[in-house]
Amino acid sequence: MFAAGRLILVFRRRTQEAPENPPQVVKPGGKGRPTPKRSEAEKRRRQPITAPSTRKEAYQKLRERQAADRVKVREGMSRGDEKYLLKRDKGPVRRLARDYVDSRRTVGSYLMYFMFVIVAISLIPVGVAARTLTLFAPPLLLIVVLAEGLFLSRGIKRIASERYPDEDQKGVGMYAAMRAMQIRRLRQPAPQVKLGEKVR
Repeated sequence: MFAAGRLILVFRRRTQEAPENPPQVVKPGGKGRPTPKRSEAEKRRRQPITAPSTRKEAYQKLRERQAADRVKVREGMSRGDEKYLLKRDKGPVRRLARDYVDSRRTVGSYLMYFMFVIVAISLIPVGVAARTLTLFAPPLLLIVVLAEGLFLSRGIKRIASERYPDEDQKGVGMYAAMRAMQIRRLRQPAPQVKLGEKVR
C-alpha cells in the first residue's frame, strides 16, 4: 500500500507533466481549421480599389465603363424593359401596339426588299412589260403600305381604348403604323411575340 503523501506526489507529477496545449480533435468531415470570423471573410473578399495612376488609364477605364453601360441599355431596350426604354416606347399602350404589329406579317416590313428588287430590275436590260412594272410598282406598293398602316392604326386604337381607357393613347396609331414599316428583325424594342401569336 502507498502512503497518502506518496499517492499525492504521483498525481502531482502526472499533472505537471501533462502537455500545456493538448492536440485539437478534428471532427470527422470537418475542415481541419477554425471557422474565420465574418468580418475577416468579408475583408478577404474585398478587392483593393486602386485609383488610375495616369490620365490615359483613367480615360480608358471611363470608356470601358461607358461601353458596358451602353451594352446594358441596349439589351434592356431589346427585351422591352421599361427602365431602359425611350419615352416614346414606354407604357402599356405602346407595348400593346408593338405586340399588335409584331404578331402580324405586314407588307410594310418587306417594302425595302421590294424596292431593292425593283431598282435591280430597272438597271438590267429587260422587256417592255418588266420596264412598265418597275414604273408602276413603287407607287402601288406605297398605296398598299399606307392602307395597311391606316388599318393597323384604327385597330390598335380600338383595342387600346377597350383595355386601357385611362391611359394616354395619343399618337399610338402612328406609332403602330411606323413600326409596321420597319424590317421585323431590326425593330427596337425587339418583338416579344411570334408571328400569328394572339396578343394578350
